Amino acid sequence: MTFASPWLLLFLLAVPLALAGYLVLERRRSQHASAWSTPALLPNMVAGSPGRRRFIPLALFLIGLTLLLAGFARPEANIKIAKEGATVVLTIDVSGSMDAKDVKPTRLLAARAAALQFLKDLPAKYRVSIVTFSSHSAVKVPPTYDHDQAAKALPGKAQAEGTALGEGITAALKVAQHAIGKPQPGVARPPAAVLLLSDGAQSEGRIDPAVAAAQAQKLNIPISTVSLGTERGVVIQKIPGGSEQIQVPPSPATLKAIAATTHGGFYEAQSAEQLKQVYKDLGSRLVKEKKRREITAIATGAAVVFLLAGAVLSGLWFRRLV
Repeated sequence: MTFASPWLLLFLLAVPLALAGYLVLERRRSQHASAWSTPALLPNMVAGSPGRRRFIPLALFLIGLTLLLAGFARPEANIKIAKEGATVVLTIDVSGSMDAKDVKPTRLLAARAAALQFLKDLPAKYRVSIVTFSSHSAVKVPPTYDHDQAAKALPGKAQAEGTALGEGITAALKVAQHAIGKPQPGVARPPAAVLLLSDGAQSEGRIDPAVAAAQAQKLNIPISTVSLGTERGVVIQKIPGGSEQIQVPPSPATLKAIAATTHGGFYEAQSAEQLKQVYKDLGSRLVKEKKRREITAIATGAAVVFLLAGAVLSGLWFRRLV
């Protein structure tokens, strides 16, 4: 927290002065009580001692006074607010390994279910695009405000092909750049982000994922990556005369490097529940941003609450304001 007018914090010196004044007032009350009665008889005249309870209204008053005086200095804080006109490109791996059932019901279907919830929670004013990739990439839905259309385009079937990770990233960047325009010095543009879900490193394709990530960094488009699957993942592949099991453990190293290069987030999910939580966290990260806002009204409101609470308790317990 910072203050727009920090020199006004000098008014906080009034807090210890107020405390000193309260203590002087309490001493005078004791002296007045002693003046009209015998001190030794006071315990018999008073129903009971309030004990530590007598300090509660004082504490509330002092907290309220502190907040009120701090409000004079116009406090500011970083608050998460919704981004305006953001575009989110959901980029999903549909290669053969996404058919593995180590994440129930399959890696791809778990990803689809989590993405459906993500789209449901996404504010209506945000555009979303769906890009899929295996050995090649495809733009299933260009940026649209119609989230139902995007939900219908989410893939539900894996393809018996390899993983062209670089091509998938490049396609997503083209979509995002077309939506928000090229970066220009001194010209603000709407934010865009790519959410990439895959289970492995590149096995096909001509574009190096590191090169694609560097391009994303240059365009100032963060890529948040999710590595999905467990070491037990296998897929069944048909071969002449039968079938064979192929192990397909996740390979998070490449995805982690992509996120680091582009200043995005990296996550690992080994179950459908973990994946849902990842999408929930990413939803907050992608569609919200921190901005400095003045919170004088909040500080003043809190001060009034504490002051009123102190006054009410003091009135109920001791029949006085302070």
